[in-house]
Amino acid sequence: MDKINYQAAIEAVLFCSGAPLEVERLAAGLGIDTAAAREQLLLYGQRLEGEERGLQLLFLDDMVQLSAKPLYEPQIVAVTDLKHGAPLSPAAMEVLAIIAYNQPVTKGFIEQVRGVESGNVVNNLVEKGLIEEHERLMVPGRPLTYKTTANFLRAFGLSALTDLPPLPEELTARPEAEG
Repeated sequence: MDKINYQAAIEAVLFCSGAPLEVERLAAGLGIDTAAAREQLLLYGQRLEGEERGLQLLFLDDMVQLSAKPLYEPQIVAVTDLKHGAPLSPAAMEVLAIIAYNQPVTKGFIEQVRGVESGNVVNNLVEKGLIEEHERLMVPGRPLTYKTTANFLRAFGLSALTDLPPLPEELTARPEAEG
């Protein structure tokens, strides 16, 4: 059997995928273990770092995605008519922060922290793909919990939630646990 060029195969798969792909799934598709896939991804990512390349490799928790470098956003927008997303409202940013630092959380938790009804903001963030439904709690009413997505990480330039800046000490106290 011919020797496979793993970096070329990674490039082809990620280009065709267009969306974040789990490293484990990529490894399985390439017929190699996850550690070997991560090594090939790191090498491929280093090759893309040069100024002569317009693409970059994004690591989003346990997923990877091929993406255009932000440097070329003006040209991409001009040629493709893609619009940069509208800025998020202060309320949306507040809800995103609550979810990112405390996930998974319910709408009730978010509303308890904010002190106002937040259902519309949560629904809008789900529509934008920045958060997603996670699971239902095993308490009366079985409320849904929400967590951030890989799209959230990409939009905010993070590789993982651990890249979030630490909260000031006065903001780290959580309201009493739900249910």
